[in-house]
Amino acid sequence: MWKLLLQIAAGILGLWLANKFVPGVQFLGHFWVLPGAGAKLHDFFGSMVFIGTLLGLINFFVKPIIKTITLPIRIITLNLFTVAIAMGTVWAVDIFSPELVINGIIPLFWTTAIIWLLSFVISKWLPD
Repeated sequence: MWKLLLQIAAGILGLWLANKFVPGVQFLGHFWVLPGAGAKLHDFFGSMVFIGTLLGLINFFVKPIIKTITLPIRIITLNLFTVAIAMGTVWAVDIFSPELVINGIIPLFWTTAIIWLLSFVISKWLPD
């Protein structure tokens, strides 16, 4: 349970930091919106918290499956293909959310690096 929350927190914070500091990354939605009286459900699905949560869920559930399937490629490339897998997960979130715009492969790489670094630091900081 803690690892899932860690991935979600790293996704939200990583996207926020990339939006602030990486040129070529833009977020056109709100940070947090609760659906209800004034806001529509579409606004909630376009919020940074929802998109970061989606990224965290993909990293927690889908990424281990992809890493298992691509084990021979990762062995041949000395585990460098893991970077491509991580970039693919961020790119998938970029494709499915029109509010998140990542222009080019360099901003995609730096966004992925920020999210990975946050996930690594938080996992080492929090106890198991």
